[in-house]
Amino acid sequence: MIKNNLLIIVLAGVIISGCKAIAAPADGIRPWTENPWYWQYKGEPVMLLGASSDDNLFQWPAERLVPHLDSMKSAGANYVRNVMSDRVDRGFELYPFKSTEGGMYDLNQWNEDYWQRFEFFLEETASRDIIVQIEVWDRFDYTRENWPSHPYNPKNNINYSAEETGLDAEYPDHPGQNKQPFFFTTPNQKNNEVLLKYQQQFVEKMLSYTLNHNHVLYCMDNETSGEAEWGAYWARFIKDLAEQKNKKVYLTEMWDAWDLKSEEHKRTFDHPELYDFCDISQNNHQRDQAHWDNFQWVKDYISSQPRPINTVKTYGADGGSHGNTNNGIDSWWRHVTGGVASARFHRPPSGLGLSELSMNSVRAAREIEKVCPYWELTPNNELLSDREENEAYLTTKAGEVYVVFFPDEGEVGLDLSEYDEDFTLKWMNVRKGEWASEELIEGAGLVNLKTPGGQEWVAVLVKK
Repeated sequence: MIKNNLLIIVLAGVIISGCKAIAAPADGIRPWTENPWYWQYKGEPVMLLGASSDDNLFQWPAERLVPHLDSMKSAGANYVRNVMSDRVDRGFELYPFKSTEGGMYDLNQWNEDYWQRFEFFLEETASRDIIVQIEVWDRFDYTRENWPSHPYNPKNNINYSAEETGLDAEYPDHPGQNKQPFFFTTPNQKNNEVLLKYQQQFVEKMLSYTLNHNHVLYCMDNETSGEAEWGAYWARFIKDLAEQKNKKVYLTEMWDAWDLKSEEHKRTFDHPELYDFCDISQNNHQRDQAHWDNFQWVKDYISSQPRPINTVKTYGADGGSHGNTNNGIDSWWRHVTGGVASARFHRPPSGLGLSELSMNSVRAAREIEKVCPYWELTPNNELLSDREENEAYLTTKAGEVYVVFFPDEGEVGLDLSEYDEDFTLKWMNVRKGEWASEELIEGAGLVNLKTPGGQEWVAVLVKK
């Protein structure tokens, strides 16, 4: 396979790029060699499920972080989002740069407390086998209320002026308008060498910690609407630095568009040589059947070169601005049932965070995983009859296991006519995270499945 004039050969866990061999650690996080739709870690396939209450947990003091990670672990969660964000608006966050005696920042000197927190976070997640998905840049850090005090703002550092960088003192518009020159510095954009130097130093410093670990994935941006070359530049930059350390890393980009069929998302889907997995978190702005259909469209679109599909933030919580609690639970389960490699509940107030409901969903999913691992299942709604739109969703290991998710009270038929076997039917109460009932049913026909009550349920049928 030839991509960008580089010959890439994958053999026995080693990637050979040009003439240089790059190690892909057998115990590190990477696409599973037997089924690349999913991840493997420490040599075994793994389903990444997450629920955490902040986007930048590394900023948390140890006395707050450790209990949070322990609670995640106890529920079966093994996946966190970590934006390298430094919005100092809650009293405990830190900037990565050192402040001089005059109150100005020196971008050539580091705030070691910031980086010590980062290393502590990496060590604590690694010790619990919790996979970290890092987002390197977050557009919200560099606009509106977060920009006036930021070290990169020329009025706050001793390293450059507004004239040298083209950076203004304020950017009051929503970052989705992409007016901030911070995101146009790369050689194929504005080639702003003055500012790019400091951006590069930051990424190099971050990698000096992360490349010592094997449980880290990389995403270039948080829901960017920027130019394709911005993310592509940083993807190549990170891969090149990792290669110099004889390390293979896996990365993606997260686009802002809510429509997964948009040209933005195809910048990732169409370039597996650059982006090793996909993040479709913005699909969680969709609802009901469209939410499922759009995700299945992506799986079909990239089926010739399958890769893990992650959803690092699932929106939806009562009182939030992106859907209610029902939306959050339903979206998370539709993605899990539909074949994602990872699913995480977004932080409050836009998601359920690490809460009783989110932890119970993780517990429920882990119980079902004990019956049959998700990587052995294939979505197949065609076996359901008398199904209304968004009523039920099926994934199956044909003839052996059938898992049906109901977003609410419902009743459908399941076609077992090809299998003259007895099956055990168990119902999982999603909101309680526990099995509710069990019965023996006969196959060789159409089986009626009716939820025991309202709200979310999962029916699990297993051949006796």
